[in-house]
Amino acid sequence: MGKRKEIPPDAKLVFQGQIFDVWQWNQKMYDGSTAIFERLQRTDTVRIIATVGEKIVIEYQEQPDSFPFISLPAGRVNKNEDVKIAAQRELLEETGFVCDDWKLWQALQPQSKIIWTVYTFLAKDCNLKQKPNLECGEKIRTELVTFDDFLTLSENPEWTEQDLNVLMVKARYDKKFKEKLKKIIF
Repeated sequence: MGKRKEIPPDAKLVFQGQIFDVWQWNQKMYDGSTAIFERLQRTDTVRIIATVGEKIVIEYQEQPDSFPFISLPAGRVNKNEDVKIAAQRELLEETGFVCDDWKLWQALQPQSKIIWTVYTFLAKDCNLKQKPNLECGEKIRTELVTFDDFLTLSENPEWTEQDLNVLMVKARYDKKFKEKLKKIIF
């Protein structure tokens, strides 16, 4: 993946929402003409691959504006919040788990037309500290699954972590890669 393009300095903010901002600018085309281009910008996100013993924490989730889905614990980074602090906060709020062993594993820009980074953290050997403290727009049921069951989620249409599917499928069919991925997660 190439370097993410930023919003040009002459772009105008045409819509400012709660989650998305829309920017527009005149873009010179290859033939010398111009066209209006747009790019979205949104708050960065954290997600957590959290382990408890030999199991991985997943969530069955419902929100008022979407279909039911299966995901890893995740959420938005608050303004001026450190991404690791955001990951720790989201894990505690959504699952009640805390962890002392944190590692940033990936930072991806999943869309070329959206200025947005998804930070994936590994949280190893988590402990239950409290009951989840969910937002009013969340219904979340937490479940602990084996590594093999985690890998088969790549086949489930309700699984939202699509960018991880390639790794999950590869691990199911390549024993060496499976052990490597398992060692990374655990």
